[in-house]
Amino acid sequence: MLHAHPDAHLLIVSQAPGRKVHDSGIPFNDKSGDKLRDWLGIDKETFYDAHRVAIVPMGFCYPGKGPSGDLPPRPECAPLWHPQLLPRLVNVRLTLAIGGYAIRGMLGNARKATLTETCAAWHEYLGAGKLPLPHPSPRNTAWLQRHPWFEDEVVPAMRQCVRQLLSS
Repeated sequence: MLHAHPDAHLLIVSQAPGRKVHDSGIPFNDKSGDKLRDWLGIDKETFYDAHRVAIVPMGFCYPGKGPSGDLPPRPECAPLWHPQLLPRLVNVRLTLAIGGYAIRGMLGNARKATLTETCAAWHEYLGAGKLPLPHPSPRNTAWLQRHPWFEDEVVPAMRQCVRQLLSS
């Protein structure tokens, strides 16, 4: 599921498409996408405008079902394709790293010990043009309830950044 154009100012790096998204061929065409667009404060038309928003996964195809959800992104995808693709997105000013796999891929050793600690330190990464986020999956509802600071602090700051990026 690749959706990108060199003009894009916002890059969304995600995990891998789920079955519904894989079948539709449209990234974030599910409840996770609805939640993500809500967090960003943008509509579907803006979200799917590749000249404004690039969407690049860690795994480019549905990895299959595991015992407690989808399997992880295939490990060969990002190392093979990101070095060829990401340097071409020359106008990106903000990268959203969504979920643990994307956070590891985009932040590497700069990330904290846990996803929660990394997301809580969001302001440390924003200056470098990166923002670590939990996955907007309905499976993360409990995490969001345990960490209300995310929707109270991070989401409004992210919306403001996105609004500024996409209006320029």
